Amino acid sequence: MTQDLSQHRHISFTAHYTGYIWYSMGISHPVFATSKGKFLAKVLHPLESWAEKHVGGSMRTTLKQRHSIIDDQLTQLIQQHPDLQILEIACGLSPRSWNVRQKFPQINYRELDLPDMAKIKTQALQKLDSEAPEVLTADIFTHDFEKIFHTFDSKHPLVIISEGLINYFDKTLLNKLLQGMTEYGQDFTELHYLTDIYPEPVKNKLANFIWSSSKLLKVMSRSSFTFHFINPPEVQSFFSHAGFNTVDVIQPLSFSQKEDTSNVIHFQNPEEHGGDLVWVIHASIKKQR
Repeated sequence: MTQDLSQHRHISFTAHYTGYIWYSMGISHPVFATSKGKFLAKVLHPLESWAEKHVGGSMRTTLKQRHSIIDDQLTQLIQQHPDLQILEIACGLSPRSWNVRQKFPQINYRELDLPDMAKIKTQALQKLDSEAPEVLTADIFTHDFEKIFHTFDSKHPLVIISEGLINYFDKTLLNKLLQGMTEYGQDFTELHYLTDIYPEPVKNKLANFIWSSSKLLKVMSRSSFTFHFINPPEVQSFFSHAGFNTVDVIQPLSFSQKEDTSNVIHFQNPEEHGGDLVWVIHASIKKQR
């Protein structure tokens, strides 16, 4: 095991919690809910419930929010490109690959995670479908990541998905990851990257709670949960610098008028932080013909 790989093993901690929350919210299958996730959900339940009652939302409410927006963006891509290929990195216990295969069985959907989580996820998937492909393993900060791209056909578009990942990296590591994607994916007809990101919660009544939650995550997962950006232009500039041509930032408040806006400052300008706790980024490159 490389040093880089061992440095990021802690991220699997939150995968168990997130997987159980998705299951409890009715958007996942019981095979993706672990006993460890159930325990973590029980420990954090009082804190999350307090936040939902008194300040209008919590970290767990963002889990469903971000998952739904990424799913919507992915569905649009599949409709535009029936030959789309999908790579979900740090897949954890997400039900997305299983759900997509039910709707679009022709899609080549591969997942990647650290060895321990990859084994757990493969076993869960194969309980539902004995033909489900094995979850891949690679260190996304080494050239092992490049080899993963070779398992796909560059004549067809590829979308990379991550969820609940990039806030665990500082800007140096995040830039390294993005540059790896744009370098290794440069021969594909189109390369897309869908990811969530938690911006600095500067315009939300939940700001103090979120900052406290991020500190709790640091302690419990032995990780460094980091806020990188304050507004969408900062995101777009950073991703563009790493090689992406188009960078869209989807803020939930503008994505759905059904969102409860009681705890945010209303905004009109999409270049401003609208107060949402989580954003979704859709970055892409189209090969010059």
